[in-house]
Amino acid sequence: MYRIGIDVGGTFTDFTMIDEGTGEAGAGLANTDGALAGRATTGRVHFHKVPSTPHDPSQAIATGIEGMLREHGVHPSQVSHVGHGTTVATNLIIERKGAAVGLITTRGFRDVLEIGRQTRPHLYDYSVGKPPVAVPRQFRIEVGERIEASGRVREALDETAVRQAARYFGEQGIAAVTICFLHSYRNPAHEQRARQIVAEEMPDAYISLSSEVLPEFREYERLSTTVLNAAVGPRMARYLELFLQRVRELGIAHEPHTVHSNGGLMSIASVRQFPVRTCLSGPAAGVVGAAAVGRVIGSPNLVTFDVGGTSTDVSLICDGKPLFTSHRQVAGYPVKTPMVDIHVIGAGGGSIAWMDDAGALKVGPHSAGAVPGPVGYGRGGVEPTITDAEIALQRLNPVSLLDGRMPVFAKEARTVIEEKVGKPLGLGVEAAAEGILRIATANMSRAIRAVSTERGHDLSRFALFAFGGAGPLHAVEVAEECGIPRVIVPQEPGTMCARGILLSDISFDFVRSEITLARPEGWTNVAAIFDALRDQAQSWLATEGVSAALRATHCAIDARYEGQNFEVQVPLDDIGPDGLAAFIAAFGQAHEREYGYTVDDRAIQIINCRVQAVGQVIKAPLAPRHVDGTVDGARIGARSSYFGATHGWVDTPVFDRNRLPTGVAFRGPALVEEMSSTTIIGVGHHAIVDDYGNLIITLRG
Repeated sequence: MYRIGIDVGGTFTDFTMIDEGTGEAGAGLANTDGALAGRATTGRVHFHKVPSTPHDPSQAIATGIEGMLREHGVHPSQVSHVGHGTTVATNLIIERKGAAVGLITTRGFRDVLEIGRQTRPHLYDYSVGKPPVAVPRQFRIEVGERIEASGRVREALDETAVRQAARYFGEQGIAAVTICFLHSYRNPAHEQRARQIVAEEMPDAYISLSSEVLPEFREYERLSTTVLNAAVGPRMARYLELFLQRVRELGIAHEPHTVHSNGGLMSIASVRQFPVRTCLSGPAAGVVGAAAVGRVIGSPNLVTFDVGGTSTDVSLICDGKPLFTSHRQVAGYPVKTPMVDIHVIGAGGGSIAWMDDAGALKVGPHSAGAVPGPVGYGRGGVEPTITDAEIALQRLNPVSLLDGRMPVFAKEARTVIEEKVGKPLGLGVEAAAEGILRIATANMSRAIRAVSTERGHDLSRFALFAFGGAGPLHAVEVAEECGIPRVIVPQEPGTMCARGILLSDISFDFVRSEITLARPEGWTNVAAIFDALRDQAQSWLATEGVSAALRATHCAIDARYEGQNFEVQVPLDDIGPDGLAAFIAAFGQAHEREYGYTVDDRAIQIINCRVQAVGQVIKAPLAPRHVDGTVDGARIGARSSYFGATHGWVDTPVFDRNRLPTGVAFRGPALVEEMSSTTIIGVGHHAIVDDYGNLIITLRG
């Protein structure tokens, strides 16, 4: 049987397929928290890549699956698992193309969404404004109801007002409704009754409850997250329906799973209910895959560097574990849900080079995307991009990509750079193209420093793990600028996110706010809450079809010193009667690690109780891969490539990545080509392929 991972990107859709029948089930591979999980197989891995279809992402998915199955002689009935990552929800938020949303909230709290935290997006730049309010004021309706912070009902729900609001929304053509009442995280009864009323009046509406999407205190973040969930819900549901239909038409019987922002998988039904949790779907899978590779090869400290067609996604892996966060903004809107801590900037292969009003060269954040794409791809693009600069300097193959399946139009790429960048700046084609790449490198390096040195991490202790279609093209320049001594490029880096999906478990996070001091008299109630959350987690895993033997739960507590505003998360699986002392000790260690100090005589305040449900699945292999031969035997040609003003045009050998021998070192300059990407090895750099097929580049002066 075969397992397929799919990552839908802005420019390309990537596929990884593992033949689980050619290997034997054996020791589990490390999952995101470093524990052994599930079963592993040592079957062959196949990679595939097709251009994305932004108007209907499911079309590229179907085209790619069909082509890959045909290429390898696999019948659709032999496919036992399909996992996919998608940027549909993220793009809907960024482009503000979600459904029109109506809001029903507690009387007096209509404007919470607009007031927010009374902070400006940029403290010192008054030209940076807030994004438009996600729900216009005329569609924010107040109703009488009040639940106290204790969960006690103080004022009954005004059902007539809810019904009138629903009728008004229906008359105005509202497609989605958010219901968010004060303190509903403690008692959801009023929200649940309001949903029943709205469903009676608006049977086709998408309804989103804050007590289900985010049952935590802090009303602004809860409201914002729930509104975004409703906004993307209808179109996400249509996309998922098309996706399911195309998979069924191919003859694949098993229902697909989707990666969500914490790097785990969930069913289509769960995605329909909580689409906002897919905001970092594909990039999170890439980080999960990078962490697994790093642990196996003995490089536990990594900066992940994922450069696609539209964006650059960077994240930090410390001691083999990805860093997580529950606070994030997407296009300026707060989204509070557990997710891998990834910093995203608008710098990818399709990022457009342009001149600002002062005549200065800028690169991104707007992108040519998949359609029309870079000029060098010949799909109608008319603006110069980073990819066009790479083609013009012949760092990227000027003839074809994707193993010859995609022609490249190098003359057109050089012409557009000359006309739109070179002439306005009085530069030749080489200088103009190099300027584009240097600006892109500076932008990417700033993103890396934002997640590393600005948080106190020494980058000399890390390796740069470069993947995505364009990551290996920029990796050595970025590593040099950031002071990172080593670059790791995995096999077929352009499909790493798709491969990471096959390293992900089914998982979901459950949370309940319980604001209490960490004292014996309150610990019994905390333990009871965790019992209820674990029951909820087990029920969810059962609905996901996970057998009891493959289920696991992990507990954590968000806590702070009394008087603080923000919490640290404390993993703690011992929540029994004697767990209080262990929690207090673990909190001190976590606070010391986060802030550099502890206050031993200050009371500790528990804020949120969290349980992560995990359903272990078969993992894609990370087995040793040995290739015999010589470096010269892997050489497939040479071409003149530009290595900056210092070295100019250099006659550079070109190698087939799949034929490079294991353990044989060679020096740059060199270009290493494979189906999904091209790796640049700079002048004087050392490179070697390790026992797992990773290309390790060590920088030299």
